[in-house]
Amino acid sequence: MTVGDIYTRAIATGMENDPRGLQTVKDELSRREKAFQEMKEKERRFFDEESLRNPYSDTRILNGPVDREVRSLLVGIDIEVGEILLSERLRERDRPVDLVIGHHPEGRAYANLYDVMRMQSDILSRFGVPINVAEGLMDGRIKEVERRLMPVNHTRAVDAARLLDIPFLCLHTPADNMVASYLQGLFEEKKPSSLSDLLDLLLEIPEYEEAKRIGAGPTLLLGSPERRTGKVFVDMTGGTEGSKEIFGSLTTSGVNTIVAMHLSEEHRKEAEKQHLNVIIAGHIASDNLGLNLLFDSILDDDIEVMECSGFRRISRK
Repeated sequence: MTVGDIYTRAIATGMENDPRGLQTVKDELSRREKAFQEMKEKERRFFDEESLRNPYSDTRILNGPVDREVRSLLVGIDIEVGEILLSERLRERDRPVDLVIGHHPEGRAYANLYDVMRMQSDILSRFGVPINVAEGLMDGRIKEVERRLMPVNHTRAVDAARLLDIPFLCLHTPADNMVASYLQGLFEEKKPSSLSDLLDLLLEIPEYEEAKRIGAGPTLLLGSPERRTGKVFVDMTGGTEGSKEIFGSLTTSGVNTIVAMHLSEEHRKEAEKQHLNVIIAGHIASDNLGLNLLFDSILDDDIEVMECSGFRRISRK
């Protein structure tokens, strides 16, 4: 496999498992292509042409040639300068690292994280929230996240990889799509009756079971164990947390329980006002599950995976 093979397969698999549906993603790419063709030449100068093929702005090859052959990976949830230096030390100890893969975005992918949040409007619409309401509430939140990212020095880890000639790739939304679709399908199939049953179902998944052992497993944030689960919304993809004002619309559309990676205190208070049940599955555990499901789909069996920065490889093959 090459760096390009892994990247291309990850994008395709992420699209196939996108909670919006594959056709919605293809339609979005078509709209981007049309907008690009209508741009003036000076506008095209700064346009990210990779976005015409890859709908996820938070997933990119950050350093290294696409044709570099890959036999071994160093994979972490967060790859920063320390992990890049770790890969160089491993090389010095005769443990070659051909490609470093991070889950959370760095570089340009981090600077443009806010753009992928637009997909949340379509996901909310599939759960009964009117699209005009979803888009109206998300617009303000997207601008808020964009402003928050403006002062960030997002190229540090990428610069370190460039100086050490280490190929570097981040896979964010494709992995998050995997865990969101997997859990949504699981809950719809098993139909857990109570919140306690839902928690038990999560703890049957190895990534959540392991996280529970180290104190970072699934937690009942709002509601009581005996409460009925009702309609479940798995909120685990689309960049980062959406608008806190959306909880009222979710309640109106019939959602009873939210299963999320994490929830800020402001969002928790608003969900409580709307009498929603909330289960926090666990951030790093959910990221692990998403990456593992993605790797099962895209990696050849002979690729060595070295674990760091909170990642643990669990194969379901």
